[in-house]
Amino acid sequence: MKTNYEIRYAAHPEDAKHYDTARLRRDFLIEKLFASDEVNMVYSMYDRMVVGGAMPVGEVLKLEAIDPLKADFFTTRREIGIYNVGGSGKVKVGEDIFVLGYKEALYIGRGDRDVTFSSNDALNPAKFYFNSTTAHAAYPCRKITKQDAVVAHMGSLKMSNERNINKMIVNQVLATCQLQMGMTELATGSVWNTMPAHVHSRRMEAYFYFELPEDQAACHFMGEPQETRHIWLHNEQAVLSPEWSIHSAAATHNYTFIWGMGGENLDYGDQDFSEITDLK
Repeated sequence: MKTNYEIRYAAHPEDAKHYDTARLRRDFLIEKLFASDEVNMVYSMYDRMVVGGAMPVGEVLKLEAIDPLKADFFTTRREIGIYNVGGSGKVKVGEDIFVLGYKEALYIGRGDRDVTFSSNDALNPAKFYFNSTTAHAAYPCRKITKQDAVVAHMGSLKMSNERNINKMIVNQVLATCQLQMGMTELATGSVWNTMPAHVHSRRMEAYFYFELPEDQAACHFMGEPQETRHIWLHNEQAVLSPEWSIHSAAATHNYTFIWGMGGENLDYGDQDFSEITDLK
């Protein structure tokens, strides 16, 4: 197996105004999350969130305590939210084994034990997408499915944004320290998410886009409401969203995305909206 990681530093909004396309992509886009028998991670200075992906094919992959953590185990001072976006697989946490099917999730609380990933079928490997934030307390591990989710049906086909927001790793479902995660599924014919756009200065966010056909693309919008920027991305790529930035997208096809948040506020409705007509 192979573990790869990189560190991404936080940006001041005044500085980000001057970034060109290459700099925006370098600082905010995560292009490679999945590769055979690799664990790939980005350690972000936005609320110390780690965004990563593990794709076990012929090996059992261990979630290693990368050097920036300065810990014996990855979960010594961290909690993790994991979504499987591939074939059936297993996550082993200490001596506990959790089987995750497609679009099923797992919350792992802090504690000193190994975490490993494996696939049930090497020809249809699991793809484990994860977010991790620092944790001040230890909460129980728990598997979460869409049946457990708090579901909000929003938007309309007329407005090109009909979608189901599946709130899965959220405080209405289970206890966490600061991590909140969910999965938004856009209906066929809908391409816009998170409109009207908003910011929430009390927490940052990461967006992971999938179920996007390989010959299609999504355009992620970011930046301050009066100073927006965009990043084009493809299937199974992710974007870091600073606390000062909007986070919205439109694509050439409907898609699904997983949102993950870290910060001081667990209230999903903690949002400062901008009128669509005020965006620039």
